[in-house]
Amino acid sequence: MKKAYISDCEGPISKNDNAFELTARYVPNGAHVFTVISRYDDVLAEVLKKPGYKAGDTLKLILPFLKAYGVTDRKMRIFSAKTLILIPKVRETFNFIRENADAHIVSTSYEHYIRALCRAIDFPFENTHCTKVEIDKYKLAEKEKNRLKELAAEIAKMPIIEIPQGAKSLEDFQEGHRQVIQRLNEIFWDEIAKMEIGKIFGEVNPVGGREKAEAVKLIAEQLGVNLSDVIYIGDSITDVEAFKAVRRENGLTISFNGNEYAVREAEIAVMAESALVTAVLTEAFCKHGKCKALELVEAWNHSTLKELDINQKLKDMFFEECGGRLPTVEIVKKDNMERLIKESVKFRKSVRGEAIGRLG
Repeated sequence: MKKAYISDCEGPISKNDNAFELTARYVPNGAHVFTVISRYDDVLAEVLKKPGYKAGDTLKLILPFLKAYGVTDRKMRIFSAKTLILIPKVRETFNFIRENADAHIVSTSYEHYIRALCRAIDFPFENTHCTKVEIDKYKLAEKEKNRLKELAAEIAKMPIIEIPQGAKSLEDFQEGHRQVIQRLNEIFWDEIAKMEIGKIFGEVNPVGGREKAEAVKLIAEQLGVNLSDVIYIGDSITDVEAFKAVRRENGLTISFNGNEYAVREAEIAVMAESALVTAVLTEAFCKHGKCKALELVEAWNHSTLKELDINQKLKDMFFEECGGRLPTVEIVKKDNMERLIKESVKFRKSVRGEAIGRLG
């Protein structure tokens, strides 16, 4: 039976954070604005667990600001295509993977970006799940536009919230950051949500958190496979629920240049500049099963890989790409988790840049 390969997009496939880059391009001080809102997203999803809110909803929170600064669907399409940066060897990686598995992409990214990516790597768009939005259909009165610009300027002056280790309530935050959270609550839920443009919060549903997990289950159901036949690749907080769903059913979960949230929930942590390592792990999983794939990782070295029964052309390309130095691939355990988190976060920033690398 063919297995299912399901991957997040930004991180394992591309280096972009498209929503961050859009905001940085069109909103004054947009990089900082997005980072503040992204960290607020982490607080709502992971600490305060706001009812009806999930990791990745940043992508709907920023839409009113993008609209206020003249972003259109056409601009999103053009910007996404022009700024797309792929992880090295990702096209070749998908060619190898699709020989052994049904490949799917589950991404929080906007549809505009995913369509650009699919064209670039010749991947069928119908095998993707992503955030759908038609920003052109929303009208914005001049008064709301001006107010949104004022609010964006206010957010641009806010500090980035620091989340204390083990925080579970608002009281666990230092006073200044607690005030930022409270002010952002007012901005988004007392003010913007009540504007005419505020209906965008109810109509746009980013594919993050539980939606990613549901997408994974739906894909498995449509393919007629169990979640134990799924290998899932992710890198961020939006992948946590998908990781949990796949792990519960004994599928295989891999953090690819992941942040803290991803490494904590994945079984394997990968730190690599090239995507080919995921093709190697996927073929080992598809041909020999999860136990053998984990055994490969436990004995991760040149000699073990040379003896591995997988496509010889893939092995040759992988070794050539490595140049004698294998990427870091380790099973995540209690006694190495904190070390792997530090190493993965550092490596993530080196591959994707400091600004994107520190996002949740």
